[in-house]
Amino acid sequence: MSAPVICFGQQPCGFFPKRYLYAKAQTARYLQSEIGGEIVFFYHDSDHDPRETRTILRRRTSDEPESLNFVFENKMQRKFSPLYAKRIPTDWQQKMASRLPNYVSHPLIDLFKQAAGSTVADFCLDMYRQMGLLDGIRVVRSSSTEVRRAACDVTDYFVDVFHDGEMVRARYTQGALRLHEGGDAYIELPAMAFDKKQISPARDSRLKWMQSVLHCTHYIVGTGEQAYLQRGDACGITFINRGDIDRAEEAYVELDHIHSVRTAGLWCSS
Repeated sequence: MSAPVICFGQQPCGFFPKRYLYAKAQTARYLQSEIGGEIVFFYHDSDHDPRETRTILRRRTSDEPESLNFVFENKMQRKFSPLYAKRIPTDWQQKMASRLPNYVSHPLIDLFKQAAGSTVADFCLDMYRQMGLLDGIRVVRSSSTEVRRAACDVTDYFVDVFHDGEMVRARYTQGALRLHEGGDAYIELPAMAFDKKQISPARDSRLKWMQSVLHCTHYIVGTGEQAYLQRGDACGITFINRGDIDRAEEAYVELDHIHSVRTAGLWCSS
C-alpha cells in the first residue's frame, strides 16, 4: 500500500493565518503522528474575493477586534483579479507594520517585516512559512500551470484572462465569460480562446479537480466546507473534521504554540 497523503485546503486567508487554518494544519499533523505519510496544503490562490484576506486582530489595550486588509493597486484588481495576481503597493508593508504594535507582539512584527511577496497570495504564503505553520508540509498551488494541465476536466470553472490591462478571474457560464459586479449585475467579456492552464475550479468542483492531481487518502474538512463538499466526487478519501478552535475567524498570532510544532509535531488545542 502507498503511504497516506493527508491534505487540507484553503485560500489565502489573511496576512496572519486565520485560526481555523492553524487548526486544519494541526489536525493534519496529529493524524500524521498516528498514521504516517505526507501532509499537503492545497493553496487555492486562484480565488479572487478580497474579503478572504481580511485579518481580524484584537487591540492590546481594549481587546476589541478590528479588521485589517491589504491595499490593492487599483479597483479592477481588488474586485476581479485572482489572489495570485493582486499586486500590493510597495509602501503597504511598511505602513501596516507601523500599525501592528497596537495588536501583536514585536517578534511577530519582526516576522511580518521579513515576509516577502509582491502579490497577496505570495505575501500570505511567505508569512505562513515565516511563522512555521507550514514546516514539513508540501504546498500545491491552484495557480500552478503544471497543476492545471494535469487536473481533470470540470464543467464548472473560472478562467483567468486579461481585461482592461489586468488579469481577471471570469466565470464561464452559458458559453460566455462574465465578471460578477454584485447582485444581478455582470460584465460580459468579449469571446476569446483559452485552455486548461487558465482554468481553475468553482467551489463545487474544487474537490474533484484537486483530487485528480493530489490523490490524497485523507482530507481535513473545515466547518464551512462541510456544507458544500461533493464527497461523492472523490471516492477513496477518508474525511476528517478539523479540530475545534475558538474565535476561528480571527488571526492566529500565538507564536509560542506554532514554534512548539517544530519540535513536537503534535496538535495542541487552543
